Order: sequence, then C-alpha cells, then structure tokens
Amino acid sequence: MPDRLSPRAILDRLVAFPTVSRDSNLPLIDWVEDYLAGHGITAHRHWNKDGTKAALFAHVGPETEGGVVLSGHTDVVPVDGQDWTHAPWEVTEADGKLFGRGTTDMKGFDALAIWAAVEAQHAGVSRPLQLALSYDEEIGCTGAPPLIAAMADLPRASAVIVGEPTGLSPVTGHKGGVSFEVHVHGYEVHSSILHTGVSAIMWGAKLIEWANELNDRLLAAEPSALAAPFDPPCTNLHVGRISGGTAHNITAKDCTFLAGFRVVPGEDPQDWRRRFHEAAADLTRRMQAIRPEAWIEVRETFSLPTFVPEEGGEAEALARALTGDNGPAGAVSFGTEASHFQAAGYSAVVCGPGDIAVAHQPDEFITVAQFEGGQRMMQRLVEHLAR
Repeated sequence: MPDRLSPRAILDRLVAFPTVSRDSNLPLIDWVEDYLAGHGITAHRHWNKDGTKAALFAHVGPETEGGVVLSGHTDVVPVDGQDWTHAPWEVTEADGKLFGRGTTDMKGFDALAIWAAVEAQHAGVSRPLQLALSYDEEIGCTGAPPLIAAMADLPRASAVIVGEPTGLSPVTGHKGGVSFEVHVHGYEVHSSILHTGVSAIMWGAKLIEWANELNDRLLAAEPSALAAPFDPPCTNLHVGRISGGTAHNITAKDCTFLAGFRVVPGEDPQDWRRRFHEAAADLTRRMQAIRPEAWIEVRETFSLPTFVPEEGGEAEALARALTGDNGPAGAVSFGTEASHFQAAGYSAVVCGPGDIAVAHQPDEFITVAQFEGGQRMMQRLVEHLAR
C-alpha cells in the first residue's frame, strides 16, 4: 500500500500536471486513480467525446444513500502571456503563500478532497464520501452535466460541497449565464457609397449598443429580493472581444464578437436567450432591406443554470457545521458547477479555501492559513461521516 500523502504533497503532484482546458487532463486522472486504488478505493471515469479527457468519481464507505459529494474541477486556465515570478507548474511556498497555477482555482480543494477520501477509507466511515472531479469547467462547466449523470449509478448523496474559492465561507447563490458567438455578415462596397452596402461592423455596433442600453435599464431598476445580494444586483450583458473589417475604405463584410449574459437567480436564462435572438432578428430584417445577403448569425457557446439559495438546505447546514461560519450566506457573480448539481436535484453549497480575486492571475496562490483551514474542514467532515 502506498504512503498516505499529506494534502500538501497531493497538491504538489496535482499542480505539476499542466491541465490547461485546451489540453488533456488524463495524466492527472491516471495519477489520482492509481493513488486511490492503492488505498482500496475504486474510481470510475467518464470520458469526453474524443477520449482526450476524463472526469473521475469515486465512492468511499457503505453502499447507502445520504452521503456527501466533494466536487472539484481538474482544468486550469492558461499561463500564456502572464508575467509569473514563480514557476507556474510547481508549488512554491513563500511569505505564507503557496504559489502555482490552480493552487486556488481549484487544485487546492482537489488535493484536500482526495486526502479526505483516503482518510475516510481508513477511518471506516458509516456514511459515504463521494469524490467528483470534472474537466472543462473553465470553458463553460461543460464537463459537469455528463459527470453528474454518470454518478446516478452511485447511491444518492444528500449534500454536495463544491470547493471553489470562497474563503471557506458558504455561498448559496450565484448567477447563471448564456453566451453567444455572433457573426455579422455584411455586404462590401466602397465606403464612398456606404449607403448601398451593409457594414458588418457598424451594424454589429447596433447590437452592442442594444446591450449597452439594456444594461443601463437593468442597473436602474429596483432589484428583486433574490438579486439584491449580488454585485451588480441585476442581470447584465457583456461583449468581451470583437474583430472584423478588411480595409478602412471598404464596408466590412464580416464582424464577429462574443457576448454573454450573467443572469441573477429568479430570472430565466431562456428569456434572455430569446430577447437576444429577437434583437438580432430585428437587425437582420433591417440589414436585408438594404442587401438581402446580409444577416446576423448567433451561435450559443455556453449555458449555465442559476444557483438559487435553498430554504433550510442540508448542504449549507453541513458547510456551516464544518467551518463554524454562522454569518450571512454569500452570493457571487461567477458561475460554478453547483448549479448543475442543484438542477439534478442535489442540495449544494459552494465552499472552499482561497480567494477568487487571485484565480486566473499570474502568481496565483493560496495562503497556507486557508489551505490548513481547508484541511481542518475536511478532518471534521471525515469525523462527521464516521459517527
């Protein structure tokens, strides 16, 4: 039987795998599966369509319902173009911090969850602990739904802790979202006869201005009770990247941009999806009155349900018992896989070590104090399940 590694030793191993979302995570999955197997824990894989990535899930303890899922993702964002002063693919300890890509988002929690699974196996827990490690969270949480579906073969857990960085404070609500890739198809003419063509850039700007005006109205409106805890306390629509055009004296044939809603709980992403398509369709009709070849193409790239606070949620109560945090439940504007678990009927909470403000940044880090606090939370969880 292999050694029982410390959380820090597991973190060192996980960070050493450069599991950027564009690349495979299989070397990391191989290592985790082998390590768990060495301690008598059978893990299962759910593969992506082309077999280049896999999610992993495992069950520790009796084959009964009512256990706890520890949910994390294995992928990280790129380090390309970032000015790191520490090696991104190894853990460097300095000034009370553990530096390395993913230390906060979220291999720190993954390491603690793997450690807890092995500790639960050796403790002989009376209630199950389940481990769920996904892929492709950073590019739209797309790996979570098939993983959750595959976990239907396991005894049903009663609570899910999604370990995104919250400073070990329970978060019970976050925004959902829907995003699009927009391709405005124009018609090229010389800019001196602009009125006879359709500039994809200038008509794309009309759709972007629609977004600006929508955001102004939403910010000015009185927020609902569910929306009030968020910053901003409303749904908003963002355009993050745009390109197009051939030359300054030609009306642009093409313009592409990325647009996305962050939707507050209590509102339906489907409604915002419909409004965006209607705005694009209205502009298409106006463009085609000039040139029938012109149109706006909208392709959906991302969809995430909202995460809604549960009344008397079991997962929130568990997180509070494990952390001792009795303050107001948090609400965050970033998305997590908790909403997919909730949509599948699980009681879920977001609670993990670290600060989201340093996630995705050069010299990403988790403080030693937060990491050790996460270990204490996991130790209490194992003790709770062993009673």
